[in-house]
Order: sequence, then C-alpha cells, then structure tokens
Amino acid sequence: QSQLVESGGGLVQPGGSLRLSCAASGFTLNYYAIGWFRQAPGKEREGVSCISVRGSNTNYADSVKGRFTISRDNAKNTVFLQMNSLRPEDTAVYYCAADRWGACSLSIATMWDYWGQGTQVTVSS
Repeated sequence: QSQLVESGGGLVQPGGSLRLSCAASGFTLNYYAIGWFRQAPGKEREGVSCISVRGSNTNYADSVKGRFTISRDNAKNTVFLQMNSLRPEDTAVYYCAADRWGACSLSIATMWDYWGQGTQVTVSS
C-alpha cells in the first residue's frame, strides 16, 4: 500500500527545534513535489513549506521564513522539515503531501496525490 508517513513531532519548549520527516512507503518520492501543511485546533489547514521535484525550488509561509528549512534526500525516500526557534503558535498537527511531477505549492487546493496521517507538534513551556 502506497502511503506517506510523518514522524518527528513532539513536545518542545519555545525556542527549541524539531526535525520532521516525511517518508514514502510503496512508491518513490523522486518524482513528487512535496508540501508541508499544518492545522491547529479550530483553524483551517495552511501551507507551511514546499519543495520541487528536484529540490531546486522551495517556498515558505511568511510565518516560518528564516526559521524552517525544507530538504529532501531522494536516496532515503524522505523529505525533512527542520524547525528552529519554535513558537507556541507553531503548535499544530503537521502533514506532508505529495504531487507527482507537480510544482512547489503551499495550496491545499492542489491536487495532491498522497497525504500523510499527520504528526503532532506542541510548543509549550
């Protein structure tokens, strides 16, 4: 069964760091653009970051620019989201999504082929 699996979430203090992973099972991520999204309680899902198929193009939401970094390791079939200087407002469930031969996109309206199940990130003292 083809699926995306996120990992790396947890509880961290403000100012701390986490690295999220988005791993593909049953297919290769080499041909997919990847997006990271998050959804806080009572809020709509929003785009956080994305990376193009070959990794040459990335984009970030204004709220995370300079703090988050997206990268991909095709040999490991995994995309990473390094999150530094975390703030309480970053608390949310984080999801990754894959779009075959798509462009880097922060839009949930994109026809994503796969979505992961999400990983909880909680930033609190």
